[in-house]
Amino acid sequence: MGRRGVVAVAAVGVAVAACVVAGVVVGKRVKSRRKWKRVMGVLRELEEGCETTVSRLRQVVDAMAVEMHAGLASEGGSKLKMLLTFVDNLPTGSEKGIYYALDLGGTNFRVLRVQLGGQRSSILSSDVERQPIPPELMTGTSEDLFDFIASALQQFVEKEGNGSEPPPIRRRELGFTFSFPVKQTSVSSGILIKWTKGFAIESMVGQEVTESLQRALDKRGLDMRVAALVNDTVGTLALGHYHDEDTVAAVIIGTGTNACYLERTDAIIKCQGLLTTSGGMVVNMEWGNFWSSHLPRTSYDIDLDAESPNPNDQVRIFLPYIHFLLFDNN
Repeated sequence: MGRRGVVAVAAVGVAVAACVVAGVVVGKRVKSRRKWKRVMGVLRELEEGCETTVSRLRQVVDAMAVEMHAGLASEGGSKLKMLLTFVDNLPTGSEKGIYYALDLGGTNFRVLRVQLGGQRSSILSSDVERQPIPPELMTGTSEDLFDFIASALQQFVEKEGNGSEPPPIRRRELGFTFSFPVKQTSVSSGILIKWTKGFAIESMVGQEVTESLQRALDKRGLDMRVAALVNDTVGTLALGHYHDEDTVAAVIIGTGTNACYLERTDAIIKCQGLLTTSGGMVVNMEWGNFWSSHLPRTSYDIDLDAESPNPNDQVRIFLPYIHFLLFDNN
């Protein structure tokens, strides 16, 4: 084969390769356009399904106000539980010393130690460790769950000051943020009403939460006392009030959603005669269970609710899963 033949064959090879590359590029573009059209179609569907005009939002507000009043008037009289927290005083900013906390309320839990300096917004130091909750513990036994938490807390405490600090003279006091519906019996005790957020340990429902944790702590020889049991909304409100005394409400938007606020005790009709030094009490709304016919509900909401461990409870919106539905689900 002469030089011209070699050049011709090379030219044909290059042409074929170019066609293949062009085909791949065109194919990707076509596929990308099809995928983009699918994305836009889903987004249009969502926009129509989630449409909320101002007048519709006002109807939702009115419906929630009615449920709030009903929940404050009687137990079980509303979709909103309007739970008493027995927290009648919020941080003033004068708090001083070292405080410990556990935060359990989703797929992760946190252990915290913070040193306050005695002046508003004066946080001298803080240490936080996060750990995922093994999925099997979310549906196993309460003993296994709280033993896992106590073990993590023990390791956290043992690392305090890398062993260079002397042991504390007084017993450590622990705040426990437990972000599930609880009927409080005091500021440091309460009974689990039901699980949410993927937890489903049936034997724990109706049981005292603080006692379960305290048993696990005592079992491991941890000299700590659960001094406060609060919802994550209440903890958020306390922190907000610590930084700004005008803060009177808090909202959580995460694995679930909820809100709490400071209410006058004379407005809480279901516990008439309740007296507090401040004349108010923080109310945990548990508004994740709120529902109104004015709220839009899409097919995604319905499917997600049906496949959840607790269908028809704490109905969730599907928004956190949009990325998966549109981009990761081939």
